[in-house]
Amino acid sequence: MSVADRLAEVRGRIERATRDAGRPAGSVRLVAVSKTFEAGDILPALEEGQRLFGENRVQEARGKWPALRERHPDVELHLIGPLQSNKVREALALFDVIHTLDRESLAGALAREIPRLEGRPAPRLLVQVNTGEEPQKAGVGPLEADAFIEACRTRHGLAVEGLMCIPPAGEPAAPHFALLATIARRHGLATLSMGMSGDFETAIQLGATHVRVGSAIFGHR
Repeated sequence: MSVADRLAEVRGRIERATRDAGRPAGSVRLVAVSKTFEAGDILPALEEGQRLFGENRVQEARGKWPALRERHPDVELHLIGPLQSNKVREALALFDVIHTLDRESLAGALAREIPRLEGRPAPRLLVQVNTGEEPQKAGVGPLEADAFIEACRTRHGLAVEGLMCIPPAGEPAAPHFALLATIARRHGLATLSMGMSGDFETAIQLGATHVRVGSAIFGHR
């Protein structure tokens, strides 16, 4: 199947899952995860009208997206990988949404750099929650999430919009998605970035507003 065919299939699955969950049409947005793929691989998705894309690394995004955005200025670029504090300025110049706010030092770096933006709106910010408390994975632990969200808002003055998680591999994803949704409700957060190629329909049932799908669109890396 071509990228266009796989994209159409994923879109159809999202529409069906949204309908089955009793949610309004269009309430779930697809972030096409283009990390590790070249510009030539991404163009077919752009030609099919896809405009939300996810990248893992600032340097990789800087290498391919400025030229693509010249042709498609309405692209919305999402950072879905870890962000180093020393890369914040570059990230703010490239990304419209950052899904991986996960520690005080990063919150402080963002708070310092966002006021310096000129001619560009501040990116929307999501806190990454390590719902499985995996030591090798980024994200604030579920028990620390409440305090961290409040610190981002009050101490650092950041407008946190939502939450993101990546459930542990090999475990049922639903309890992790439900936990993320519960934390979000406590803080009045409307955006839930959860669900990938293997579990996005479950995520939609549990309230995802953004699903991050890569291999089901672009193929395996």
